Amino acid sequence: MSGDSPSGPFNWRDFLRLWQEEWMPRPDHEEVGGPGPVVLGREGAGEAAIVAAEEGLGRRLPPSYREFLAVSDGWYVDQTAGVYQLGGVAELDWFGDPDDLTSTYEEFLDDDPSREAVLLAGMWRRALRLETDSDMTYALLDPGDLDGDGEWALYVYHGWGGEFPHRYPSFRAYMEAMYRHFHETRAERSDFVNATTREQDARVERARLLALRGRYEEAVPLLEEASEFGRPHSAVLLNQIRHFLDPHNSRGYGNLVADARYLPEVLPVAAVGPAQERWRVGGDDNWLDMMAARGAGREAAEAVLGAVRDGTYRYAPAGAWGRAVGEAREAARWGAGDAAWRVLRDALPLWEQPGPLLVVPLGLLADPVLGPLVTPERGREVLATPRGGQRGAAPEPVPDLDPPGLAWLAEPARFRTSFGGGYRCVWVEGVGPERLPELIGEDGAVLSAPVRPYDAVRLARRPHEREDEGVELWEDRAVVAVGRAEGAWAFAFDGYGLHHMSQLFRSPVTDASSAGRAVVVWCEQGDGAAGDRPDAFHLSVAEGGEELYGFTLWGADVERSGALPEALDPDRLFRPGDSGKEGQLRALHALHRELGLSLPRFALTQGRLATFTTRSWTRAPREGEGFAYLYFGRMRG
Repeated sequence: MSGDSPSGPFNWRDFLRLWQEEWMPRPDHEEVGGPGPVVLGREGAGEAAIVAAEEGLGRRLPPSYREFLAVSDGWYVDQTAGVYQLGGVAELDWFGDPDDLTSTYEEFLDDDPSREAVLLAGMWRRALRLETDSDMTYALLDPGDLDGDGEWALYVYHGWGGEFPHRYPSFRAYMEAMYRHFHETRAERSDFVNATTREQDARVERARLLALRGRYEEAVPLLEEASEFGRPHSAVLLNQIRHFLDPHNSRGYGNLVADARYLPEVLPVAAVGPAQERWRVGGDDNWLDMMAARGAGREAAEAVLGAVRDGTYRYAPAGAWGRAVGEAREAARWGAGDAAWRVLRDALPLWEQPGPLLVVPLGLLADPVLGPLVTPERGREVLATPRGGQRGAAPEPVPDLDPPGLAWLAEPARFRTSFGGGYRCVWVEGVGPERLPELIGEDGAVLSAPVRPYDAVRLARRPHEREDEGVELWEDRAVVAVGRAEGAWAFAFDGYGLHHMSQLFRSPVTDASSAGRAVVVWCEQGDGAAGDRPDAFHLSVAEGGEELYGFTLWGADVERSGALPEALDPDRLFRPGDSGKEGQLRALHALHRELGLSLPRFALTQGRLATFTTRSWTRAPREGEGFAYLYFGRMRG
């Protein structure tokens, strides 16, 4: 007797009897009819009375409402539902639209309105009004909104609310929803126990075990129904599943933070949204007060919020799962996201619940390095994996996210950060990425905490903003993201398009090669038809502090140095009539085949990597050379 209203037989007598037997008014509710038991319904209307009412209205009533009237000629719903009393056959009448809501809703119709919008606009003048007592709320049956079984849609409109009315597909669907609402408003009362509450609580427990066994798709409908009945823990369990289905949209976990077992996992996840919203009404205080009201210490909440905001939060569970999390973070912080995920995937069955109400490793989503790895596909993989001591079949692994090689750099802008305007990168073979600041960094350069790609743009300051630090206007110091690539290569990558290659360009390849073979690539898309700036592509390879070979292409002009391998000859890669992208793509494929170069797409577009500032990629102008530095800003005043 729950869920959406399906077509087919329905026992109104049993349904209404159960509702009456389970009735328990709220403490502040004034009972209908004064002292004594609350009587929700009345004797059913006879067939003759129903037919007479239909003749007076000029049409036959919809099936589920007709069947209801035959069992109970009216019903007391509840003061908390907006509609208090539904009348019987003697009170039925057309609504008549006394406030001309039709005109208001017709204003919402555009040149191509939806069927739903047209039905709603026309509903007010043709609807049958059912309620006889309410809080400025109308229950309206619409004979123009019919389904295949002849049922009329029922609209509930709060005259004081200002929002659109809520639609139910039939009278029966409305009554079932009100029965669930009746349960929901009493669910927190310890003395509200009956067969329905016991049945729903048993479903919550079954759903909890199903979720741990990886059978989350079976658990969801059980929890959805129990949540509509307001059963304890149903919403918390359901939101965990929904969070992993949509990992980057926050969910609520109520008072779960009040339990010390769950606080280390729940509080950081709750802080993600506020940490990302810089401008909010009330600032951080509103969130901190809310967490304190739910049982989390204000100081603890403030510390977690700060750690999540500045990227220093670390998800650190105990046991074998915790060790796997540490190993995965070390891989992911250098860009090896797929390898990190494989570590987590293999260890997930070892995850242990801190308490029975947590069915997923929730804190993983708040980790600044590991959280971005949880895509919706991987979230489903987590949910489908048996864990927490439960057994079941393991799901098929989801595919890796990073394509091999470099060709993805020339793909269309399908990712959050596009490098279509240009990119440059230094690879060094045989060294760890932590050594790159020493090789090509500006004086005092150190690796930052891992940051998002667009934060790297924010960190990159123009030369005029650093003149007080001794930076010359001709200098081109890049903020680069750092990590490991396939093989033994470490990389430093700048894909944020803040600088343009010039005649003062000085490749950092020789500095980088003092520790091992090094490669520098700089690709820059030109202005196209404008022609002011041609396509440019640079490659240089060095070892032991000496450049081995390289070339720089400016439009149709090429400068070469050293003995270029045939596979990297610019004449083979960049051909007359190319669009620019075609030559770039050939070059990227050749660099992967010839030198084994690659870059992790996910880490550079959606993950977090450490950064540092390099030495200048341009040299000082020599005598007789000049340069132009243009900066555009807003005038004040």
